[in-house]
Amino acid sequence: MSVTRTALPVHEPSVSTRTRLARPALLLAGIVLVALNMRACLAAVSPMVGEIQRTFGLSATASGLITTVPVLFQGAGAPLTPRLTRRFGTERVVLGAVLTLGAGVLLRVLPSVVALYAGCVVIGVAIAVLNVSMPGLVKREFPHRAAAMTGLYSTTMLVGATLAAGLSVPLEHALGGGWEAALGAWSLPAAVAAAVWLPQVLKARQAASGATAAATGRVPAERPVAGIWRSALAWRISLFMGISSLLVYTLVAWMPTILADHGMDRGEAGLVFAFSNLVQVASAFLVPLAAGRMTRQRGLAVAMAGLNVAGIAVLLAAPVSGAWVAATVLGLAQGGSLGLALAFIVLRTGSAAGAAQLGGMSQAVGYLVAALGPVGAGALHQVTGGWSVVLIMMLVLAGAAAVAGWGAGRNVVLDGR
Repeated sequence: MSVTRTALPVHEPSVSTRTRLARPALLLAGIVLVALNMRACLAAVSPMVGEIQRTFGLSATASGLITTVPVLFQGAGAPLTPRLTRRFGTERVVLGAVLTLGAGVLLRVLPSVVALYAGCVVIGVAIAVLNVSMPGLVKREFPHRAAAMTGLYSTTMLVGATLAAGLSVPLEHALGGGWEAALGAWSLPAAVAAAVWLPQVLKARQAASGATAAATGRVPAERPVAGIWRSALAWRISLFMGISSLLVYTLVAWMPTILADHGMDRGEAGLVFAFSNLVQVASAFLVPLAAGRMTRQRGLAVAMAGLNVAGIAVLLAAPVSGAWVAATVLGLAQGGSLGLALAFIVLRTGSAAGAAQLGGMSQAVGYLVAALGPVGAGALHQVTGGWSVVLIMMLVLAGAAAVAGWGAGRNVVLDGR
């Protein structure tokens, strides 16, 4: 069984610092640009689902797979990432993942259903690697500001999603090339992020070729958390992340369609969805900051689940007249839930290795659970002919997230030392 210990109040658990990078400002810029890409290519496709469906003659269930497949492979790829980072180094792994992400975006827009779904697979694996690599990197490079840095990069992820959701339809009109050109354009930010990240790879290689950490004696070896897959705390964190992500990805896939099916103009539906993503930015930044100053985060977790319940209820009762209210409440809930789930990874571990390990588990379980959302919602809609059953199921799941979050907010730390 894994070892737990009482968490330190206000500050994150103390960890050994493995700073190998001489330019923190450049590192920070690289983290921000990488994070900007981690949700953009998923959010960009949501306003285009209807057009993609018509182009290939897809059913509602098959259309849901466009969003489900990347999420599914985020879960499948997550457990492999700690091994990759140990073998090749975090910097090289992040660079490879960003380049792979850009390639997946381009593959997805080729004129073939096979290429469409193959691109979704590639995108999912690339995001999985980034999802797991980033908490460990933050824990290593910013050990005493891990919660604040988690807030920064989770916020940046949502800024990317907001830009993608809001600009996809205007890009389609501006480029005049249909949905393919609009979605393909999101490979360019990945190329920029890779270029800015490249110096980190070169610096890490230079450091590795010089005096090793073992020779200096400054970096104690970090052991993995024993029996993490048997830890009740790790499972609660994983389920909180999974259920919260399921709610997010279901609405990423279907919120504009739900609004359009109830009579809202497609362009306005895209704006409502983009506004919801914009609201997420504030809570994704503030909630991890608040979490880092608390010994327990149970109240925060329950509050996020409660906001999800309120927003879904408005969407169920008044999908058009209450759309902007629902978008606001859901934005606060979803941004805060994402930030809190990521904060749990750094707050509940005592080392960078432990953060990567818990990140691998929580995101493997979390995204496999989340993958059920878009396709399940599409299938329920196809069977029932409406969205009421889908939204009622989401209300039930939000309650389950509150239970998992209450357990994840305990004042203990998984200790691999």
